[in-house]
Amino acid sequence: MSVVNIVIDTNVLVSALKSKRGASHRLLLALTENNFLPNISVPLFIEYESVAKRTGLISQLSKPEINSILDYFISQSSIRKIYYLWRPFLKDQKDDLVLEVAVESESKYIITFNTKDFIGCEKHFGIQVVTPQEFLTLMGI
Repeated sequence: MSVVNIVIDTNVLVSALKSKRGASHRLLLALTENNFLPNISVPLFIEYESVAKRTGLISQLSKPEINSILDYFISQSSIRKIYYLWRPFLKDQKDDLVLEVAVESESKYIITFNTKDFIGCEKHFGIQVVTPQEFLTLMGI
């Protein structure tokens, strides 16, 4: 089975950090299986870090623990350079950050809880937008 390129939306990463229950956390744990490759860009990673470190958002983890998790995540990801900006395509420019990485990396999936925010991605770019649970089911994880 070949490795599947994906992009994970910020809301999924934050959900995984907030709770050890649920599909988001299982998705991060499955990074060790090497069935899929998360793709990120520097701006997208900065957004991950900024949101994850908002005061009170992830109260059960210290900033050093969040840093360690983000360091591990980036070590398991492919860092992509974005050479083009064709924004706006989506309503929210932060969602465009996710879409740009997905297009550049030729990702098969964008994983998000906000699937409605990415309407048109499959039609225009051939990228499926799925929830963490849907992705885990598709991958047989």
